[in-house]
Amino acid sequence: MSTEDTSNTPAEAAAEAPVDTPADPRDEAPQFVLPLVVRIEKDAPPARTDALETAARAVLEILADERSNGDGEWAEAIHDWQDARIRKVVRRARGAEWRRAATLPGITVTGEHAEVRVFPPVPLDGWPKELLKLQVSGTDLDDPAAPGEPRPGAAVLWLNPELDMSAGKAMAQAGHGAQLVWWRLSDAQRKAWRAAGFPLAVRTAPSPERWAELTGSGLPVVRDAGFTEIAPGSCTVVGDFPGVPVLDADV
Repeated sequence: MSTEDTSNTPAEAAAEAPVDTPADPRDEAPQFVLPLVVRIEKDAPPARTDALETAARAVLEILADERSNGDGEWAEAIHDWQDARIRKVVRRARGAEWRRAATLPGITVTGEHAEVRVFPPVPLDGWPKELLKLQVSGTDLDDPAAPGEPRPGAAVLWLNPELDMSAGKAMAQAGHGAQLVWWRLSDAQRKAWRAAGFPLAVRTAPSPERWAELTGSGLPVVRDAGFTEIAPGSCTVVGDFPGVPVLDADV
């Protein structure tokens, strides 16, 4: 995948395509998943929006990491994962579980209070035992107060206001949205975004009407494959970022 190409890449198309589309050769390739682990301690769970934003930045951090590119030790796994459907699975950990997960190769990203560790992609049936034991359920998080306005210049990952997703599902979808924005950017834009610390916000679109405008705007749109929680083809996230190329909207 060319880092200069701002059109829909094959991997982007795979990420956005529902499972009931015609047969896609990417589905015949070995399937990989990007594991993310969110730290949820019983007495101090993170706020939902903080966790979503931290997960999105974690995806960007591993995409930008030198180990994921060129001859880096994670490059082959990242390439194989992006050549198929860009699956992400979020699991939760606390205490000793979190400490064991932190010993595996990966990157820990910290938000305001949230902590998310992202790991190199693994085969669907090849999870490390330290991660396989972790629970997928139980990631229901709340915001103690309504999130404020996104800071100027930050990417905004807009969530579909008509979908009810668990925090874990929404974290994965926010990661998808961040990844589609990343693919649309030039090398110079990526470097600048990374140097700034990947400023971004995750917000729910304020109305169905605004959501319809966003999905028809030509900005990157995540269409879920329907493996969990929501119907295949559901639009979950739209990624908006100053300077991101706008493509012709789907018809």
